[in-house]
Formats: sequence, structure tokens, C-alpha cells
Amino acid sequence: MSYLDEYIEKLRKTSAETLITERTRLIKKFNKTYDAYLFIYASCIETNLPETSMQPVDYEAIHDLLRNQSGGKIVFYLETRGGSGDAAKDIADLLHDKFDEVHFLIPGEAKSAGTILALSGDEILMTETGALGPIDAQVSLGRSQFSAHGYMAWVDEKREESVKHGKLTPFDATMVAQISPGELSHVNNALNYAINLVKNWLPKYKFKNWTKTETRGIEVTPEMKEERAEQIASGLTDQSRWNSHGRSLKIKDLQELKLNIITVDEDPKMADIVYRIKAINRLLFSTMAAYKIFVTADNRIQRNKVQKGPGGIIPAPIDPKKAGASQFDINCSRCNKKHSVYAKFENNPKIDRDMKAKGFKLIAKNKTLKCECGAVIDLVAPLTEMEALVGKKAIL
Repeated sequence: MSYLDEYIEKLRKTSAETLITERTRLIKKFNKTYDAYLFIYASCIETNLPETSMQPVDYEAIHDLLRNQSGGKIVFYLETRGGSGDAAKDIADLLHDKFDEVHFLIPGEAKSAGTILALSGDEILMTETGALGPIDAQVSLGRSQFSAHGYMAWVDEKREESVKHGKLTPFDATMVAQISPGELSHVNNALNYAINLVKNWLPKYKFKNWTKTETRGIEVTPEMKEERAEQIASGLTDQSRWNSHGRSLKIKDLQELKLNIITVDEDPKMADIVYRIKAINRLLFSTMAAYKIFVTADNRIQRNKVQKGPGGIIPAPIDPKKAGASQFDINCSRCNKKHSVYAKFENNPKIDRDMKAKGFKLIAKNKTLKCECGAVIDLVAPLTEMEALVGKKAIL
């Protein structure tokens, strides 16, 4: 049985709080086994919400959770499609200010700004399913978004053509005429920002203990570290090499760039913990309203999307301290009939009388509802979300 199947089965029999408790147990086990402080920062990469990207406000949440932590080694579990380079810099500076060692753990995607952040680490740990990505800045001008590296490469190409031939084609001349000096400077600055961060961070952190070359045993000089950093930064911004900003760069790709990566799968104990945490996060993202989480062994911050749920789910507002029951409407995906159901959190017969008098049906023990049209409606997701908000298991 896969980790995901194991936790799906557990979720059906218990509640989201059981999985959250299990994740906390795994974090504590990791901390004890590896003498580290594991911090989980993860976004739901299956959703297209813009808020899932790395943002300056995320730095504030991380700062808040780490305010009483310092010293030792932090392992920063990172999953993100990317986002703000400024946010990546602020988070990196915070981690290095507070901890003696900063390691980044990549169990899934850590693209763009996520890759930039990971390159600030003393070490990078990746699973076989983990992936970094190119760091060429994506620049927006008007309604278009494009690679800063590709843009500057085209401009340089046209500049060389004009010098060589003394002119451009009418089409190229028309395109170049539309570029303003300010626009050109903006694109160039965006590209150099990521490159300069990586070039500064790699010698300072990743290469700080690199004293001799692996093959020839030659003493490593500061100039050699800077040269290697330049090669890696240039390689990760080379749009012509990767063809897509969303390209997934696995361990082998990064090793070809001469970037040393620690493979999590080579440590069975670590791999078991990391893959289990990843499965729990995936399952909770798919069944709850959360789109981004910040989790430690002692605290968690969860950001939720506010929108109509799948199948017409419209949960009623919940006060966790007063909730004896919670109700919601859900539409059948086959015939679109609306069903009104409820879950109760107190063993009070009056709740059942009141809810049934209003036309609501108690959620069945198998967490499904059969519509008159014959369709079976799965209620695991809305029930899981309500249990997480209330903080206790529903009585079915």
C-alpha cells in the first residue's frame, strides 16, 4: 500500500486532526533523529491561485513562527511554484541570521524563487521526486510575460546583427524601435537580480566547506568558488538550455551543473519520514480549503481559500468554541439536486431534533450520501474541512 493510500484509508476512518497529529509526530521524529529543527513551508501546487506563490507576507509568517528559535540546524522543507525574489532573499537572510546551519529539503517542486531560496542553503536535500527549476526572471510588460534571459538574448543578437550588417530587417527594426531604455533596464535588472543572489550565496554558504576538489584533491581558492558559482548561476538562467521556465530539474540535471545534492532516498529512515509528510500534505490540500501551510513541531499557520467549494459545497460559518453542529448544502454532480446535511460535534439529542426539523440529514458513518438519482456523493472533503476548523472529530 502506498503512503497516500494508507492515509486516505486513515482519513476515512478518523478525521483530518488524526493526520495533522501524525504529521506532528513525524516532524518530532525527524528533529530527534537528525538533531535538527524541521520547518515545513508548502503550497498547494495543484491550484492556480496566485496566492500560492512565494510572497513577502510569507516572510512575516515564517519570522513569527521562528521568533523564539535560534542556533543549531534548521531543515527547511520547501514546496512552491515560485514567486517573489525579494521574499526569497528576506527568508534566506532570516534563516541564516537565526541558525548556524541552513539546509533545504526539496520533496517536490521548488521552482523559480523557490530554487533561488534553496541555493542559499548550506546543503540541499532532495528526494528522487524533487525538482528545482531555472531561475531566469519572468518579466511582465503590458499583457505579456516572458523570460528576461530570452528577452536580453534577443536584444543582444539584434545588436550584433546591426553592428555586423549596418542595418536590421524591417521587422526587427520595428520591434527594436518599440523598446524603451527604461524597459530594457527593467528587464536587465530583473535578470541580474537572481544571478547576483545566487553568485553571492553559493560561495558564502554552499561552498564554505569545499576545501579540496573531489577528483584531483587541489586546494579550493575563493576564485574557484566564485567561478563555480558563476557557472551554476549562468546555467540555471540559460533559457536556450532548458527551453521552459517550468522545466523540472532533477538531481541528475543539477549534478551535471556541478551542484552537489544530498539524495534523501539513500537514507531509508529520512525517506520514510519525508514521503509520509509529503503524502499527508497532499491529502490535506486536496480535502481542505488550505492552499499554503507553515508548520513546525509546535505551531502551524494555514492559509485558506475563500470560495465556493466543489460540487456546490457551501459550509456555514463555524465558531470552534461554540460549534455543536455544522451544516452545509451540496449539489449532486449528476442531477444538480441540492442536499442539506449536517455533522454534530456534541452528543446532544436536541441537536438532531433541531437539525432534522430544518430539513438537514445527519452525515452517515460511511461519509457518503446517496441521491435519488442513484449517484453517491462523497462527503469526506467537506467533513474533513469542518473537523479541522472545529478541532475535533464529528459524531456520526
